Amino acid sequence: MSTKLFDLSGKVALVTGATHGLGMAMAIGIGHAGATIIINGNSSQEKIDKAVAQLQSEGIKTFGYRFDVTDETAVIKAIAKIEKEVGSIDILVNNAGIIKRTPLAEMEVTDFEQVIKVDLVSPFIVSKAVIQGMMQRKSGKIINICSMMSELGRNTVGAYAAAKGGLKMLTQNMCVEWAPYNVQVNGIGPGYFATEQTQPIRVDGHPFNDFIINRTPAGIWGDPDELQGAAVFLSSKASDFVNGQVLYVDGGILATIGKPSNE
Repeated sequence: MSTKLFDLSGKVALVTGATHGLGMAMAIGIGHAGATIIINGNSSQEKIDKAVAQLQSEGIKTFGYRFDVTDETAVIKAIAKIEKEVGSIDILVNNAGIIKRTPLAEMEVTDFEQVIKVDLVSPFIVSKAVIQGMMQRKSGKIINICSMMSELGRNTVGAYAAAKGGLKMLTQNMCVEWAPYNVQVNGIGPGYFATEQTQPIRVDGHPFNDFIINRTPAGIWGDPDELQGAAVFLSSKASDFVNGQVLYVDGGILATIGKPSNE
C-alpha cells in the first residue's frame, strides 16, 4: 500500500480550537502530512500567534484566524476571508469545545445552553459555511471531535454528554446528506489524554488518575500525538469509503466494563 494514500500535500485544513491541547496535536499531524494549516481560536490574538509560530517552527505552513465559532455571521466572514487569502478548505476539523462540570440538578440553564452551543451547534455552523465549496468541488473531509461521552454518561458532565451524543448523530446525518457529493464526514472520540489541562490530576494517588489507569486496558493516559494517526487517516484519501463513523482513540476503555475490584 502506498503512503501516497495519506499524503495531504496541496490540501488546506481548518482546525478549530487548535491553539493548544488535542487540537494542536491534530493540527501538527495533519500539517506534517503535507497540508496547509489554519489555526482557529477565540482567545487572545497573542495565543493564536504563538500557536502559529509553533507549527511554523516545525516546517508547517500555518495561518491563524481569530473568530467565534458560535457566531454564524463571524464564521461566514472568516471562511470567506480564509478562502480568499489561503485557499479553499479541503479538510475541516471541528475541535472547539468546552465542558462545565456541574450536577444536572444544580446546573443553570444558561450554562447548559452554552455547552450545547459550543460543542454541538458550532460544528453545524462551521460545517455549513464550508460545505457549499466542498459540494461544488465534489471533494471534502469533515472530522467532528466527539467523545467517549458520545456513548457513555458520567457524573457532572450531563450537558457535555448531551452535546457529544448529539454530535455523533449530527456526524451521521451530515454523512447521509453530503456523501453524494464525495464529502466524507466522520468523528474522532478521544479517550483520556495527558494534556496541560489534565496535569494536576495525573499524579499517583489522585482518585481520578487511579480511576483512569484502572479503567483503561492499556493502563496509561494517552499521548496527544497518538491522535495524529486518526486525524491524518480521516483527512486523507485512505478513508474515502469511510463515512458516518466515529473512531474512538481511547486505549480500549469502551471495550471493557472495567477491572474486577479483586484484581
